[in-house]
Amino acid sequence: MKADATKNDKEKNEKEAKLPVGQRVEREIIAWFWVALAFMLINGTIGQARVIPSGSMENTLLIGDHLIMSRIGYDAGVPFTNWHVPLWRSPHRQQVIIFKPPFAPDTPDYVKRTIGLPGDIVDLRGGSVYINGQKLNENYTIGPSEPAPPGSAPPGYTDIKFPYKVPDNCYFAMGDNRTNSYDSRFWGCVPRNDIIGTPVMIYMSLDVPPDAWEPGQIRERFLAYASAILHPGVVRWRRLFHTF
Repeated sequence: MKADATKNDKEKNEKEAKLPVGQRVEREIIAWFWVALAFMLINGTIGQARVIPSGSMENTLLIGDHLIMSRIGYDAGVPFTNWHVPLWRSPHRQQVIIFKPPFAPDTPDYVKRTIGLPGDIVDLRGGSVYINGQKLNENYTIGPSEPAPPGSAPPGYTDIKFPYKVPDNCYFAMGDNRTNSYDSRFWGCVPRNDIIGTPVMIYMSLDVPPDAWEPGQIRERFLAYASAILHPGVVRWRRLFHTF
């Protein structure tokens, strides 16, 4: 049986070697096309990678944390484009979500925590969050939960007044680092259509200069990964494979 299999493989290889160059190139192109298509389907509908560029979610997420994001049930999109379609799932209260900022959809995605659900009355008083009159238990925050300063809304938006009723099909999102987070307190709720997924695992975390993770910093990012290879101490090993 083994000899027959070896003989068949040899004959197959000989036949492929005799194929015209053009036909072999065509086969290679088709094969790589299917590989690329599979990647696009996985990347667009199942999961993607994200890196945390700011401290707005400390200490839940640190600058330099690399996340695997699940899009299953939340969103389906075409990789390398802004085209996407919302699916059937919606986030629950206090779940960490990844979304396109409604006031600047062409900028990098935001990572925040869902605080208010559609129809909720969100209030901030005494440094705490109240949902429908009940104080929300939050053991993950840094700093007091205060409203945004007057006049800090982005262009075209008005200051958020509290108590705030979350509109239908919308979510009130805040960063865990309440003194250093640009979130719904400044520009309002996140439409469901802008939510693209939720983090499921930290697969890498590097303690390097924060500018390495800013958009367009290709050189700095390359140096950060090179530093991790040469100096393993910059890797936050205890954070690896943390799940949400």
